[in-house]
Amino acid sequence: MPLPDFEISSQHLQSWIEECFSFARRGEVASYIPALRSVPKGILGVAICDLNGEIVEAGDSDYNFTLQSISKVMTLLLALEDHGPYAVFKRVGMEPTGDPFNSIVKLETLKPSKPLNPMINAGAIAVCDLVNGRTADEKFQRIVDFVKRLANTSEIILDSDVYNSEMDTGHRNRALAYFLKDVDVIRGDVEDTLEIYYRQCALKVTCRDLAFIGAALANDGQVPGNGEQIVKPEYCRIAKAFMVTCGLYDGSGEFAIKVGIPAKSGVSGGILASVPHEFGIGVIGPALDDKGNSIAGVKLLERISNHWNLSIF
Repeated sequence: MPLPDFEISSQHLQSWIEECFSFARRGEVASYIPALRSVPKGILGVAICDLNGEIVEAGDSDYNFTLQSISKVMTLLLALEDHGPYAVFKRVGMEPTGDPFNSIVKLETLKPSKPLNPMINAGAIAVCDLVNGRTADEKFQRIVDFVKRLANTSEIILDSDVYNSEMDTGHRNRALAYFLKDVDVIRGDVEDTLEIYYRQCALKVTCRDLAFIGAALANDGQVPGNGEQIVKPEYCRIAKAFMVTCGLYDGSGEFAIKVGIPAKSGVSGGILASVPHEFGIGVIGPALDDKGNSIAGVKLLERISNHWNLSIF
């Protein structure tokens, strides 16, 4: 469905933000990353981009925040472009998990020992190892350039404070990465791979950027407005399937029932959503629920989906 009249949509979005804003008081910001502890809880914004590249937005949609786990979608797409599905899924599985996103439990108990999917931390770290490039800097720059193309902007930069904070405190991710090295899932240098992972998580975006990326995914890899094919349609379908089954950590099932569209969250409070063949949505709400998802952002997406009957199910 095309977006309704933009003026009407903007009025709807603003009223829904006011309606959902109170939910933020029930959540907490991601305190386990020191640089995110001071982020205000009272932020809520949204942007929607249609397949022509037109955008409607409301609330704190111009607020800058880091991608965090949302970056896993883009790195997966780039690894698929570099190597194809067979090579990628030899290293990473395709199944959802009911465990927390940073769990180490199933790596040792499953045979073969590989991450269940690319949307958990272990899987995303393994995918970083698959991105082509001779050095960590070259690999990271390819990721940045890829995100810029998908978001149709040159304004994607690294938040060095968040990057350094995660590098200094990400001990569990380091444990995951060295386990993956031990079982030959990671083939390159572990510290280089972790550097790429933390840097991609610390890229700064806005709701508008996420909405544009979501619209490109909705458009099967074509840039909204100009038709440039950035990603193969089949790889976009793979990414959207993971977003449905694994995109909101161990809250993905409930989200699929209540909202019903492909989405990927991050602990900065951002959510990237994509309504296939229709439009993309970007949301920010830093206060998180106990699963690591934006509590007000999820409520806002539920309101949007129910009003326009967006569920793919």
